[in-house]
Formats: sequence, structure tokens, C-alpha cells
Amino acid sequence: MSRLNSLALFVLLLSALIYGIIEWRTASIEQDTLIVDEQRPDFIAEKLQSKIYSKSGQLSHTIEAERMEHYADLEVSYFEAPLYTLYPQKQGKPWKISAQEATLYKDNRVELKRQVLIQATEIDSLIKEIHCKEIVLDLKTNIISSEQAVIVVGRDFTMYGSGLIIDLNTKQMTLTQHERTIYKKHDDS
Repeated sequence: MSRLNSLALFVLLLSALIYGIIEWRTASIEQDTLIVDEQRPDFIAEKLQSKIYSKSGQLSHTIEAERMEHYADLEVSYFEAPLYTLYPQKQGKPWKISAQEATLYKDNRVELKRQVLIQATEIDSLIKEIHCKEIVLDLKTNIISSEQAVIVVGRDFTMYGSGLIIDLNTKQMTLTQHERTIYKKHDDS
């Protein structure tokens, strides 16, 4: 085989290799674009403020968020910096729940994650606030649950534990595992 034939064969193989790489990259980019298109939200809301009412016309809860993305095909909504205000089904002051992010599912279950804070708005409430990494909130029943470590800050105490169930309607709280409680000393002077 002459040098000219070898050079021509090399150029042909190099061209075929480059063509194959270009076709492979183009197919990969088209596939990535298809995946991105499927993941685009149906709508986006900035500085969201929403009020939700029960069937009887009572205010059930409000939601404020920096951003909300709704995906109809997935039947899910994602929130950035959400603040939920939950109103008990009968009587009582609302509770506020904030986090860095949340996911609302079609069954009215919300998963709040990263720096979750639950606050009582009732001035003389025994429990003032609860801190944890993530919780699950059932908007139908106003029941909050978490398997994570929690810190409960009360009027004169701070309680540490893990596993939490709270019924906001009855104000009943269950801590699955209690680690310790620190009581504040009162000054009676």
C-alpha cells in the first residue's frame, strides 16, 4: 500500500470518526432538550400569596412563597421560601410554618424541608416554636409529622428529641423519642 493510499485511508477514517462524534453529540443534545422540555413547569408564580377556604367557607390556610412552580403532569407544586399559616378547624389561633423549600402533592400533603420552623401565634401558648430539618403536613387534617430530630421551645423550657406528631386542631403533640429537657429558672424578685 502506497503512502498516498495510506494517507487517504487515514483521512477517511478520521472523517468517519469526526462525523460519528458529531452525530452522537447532536443526538445527546436533542435527548437532553427533550428531558428539559418535559420538566418545564406549566406555570410559575413569583411572590405568591394565596388563601384557601374550606367547603364551609372558613379560612383553612394561607400560603406565601418567594416562588412557586406547578407541574400539572406530575401533579406537584414546588415552593421556595414558603410560609404556611394554618387555621384550626374549630376555634383557636393559627400556627405558622416556614421552611426554605416545600413540595405540595395532589393529596394535599406538603413536605417542608430545610430549616423548618413551626410557630404558635397564641400569646400564652405553652409551646412557642418547633425547629427541625423536615416535616410532612397534611392540609386536610392539620396534622404535622416528622421522623427527624426536633427542638421544642416552650414558655420556660427547651425540649430535644426526635419523631414528632402534632394535631394543630387539638394542640396535642407526641414526641416519639425524648432526649432531654432544659428548664429555665424563674426570677421571683
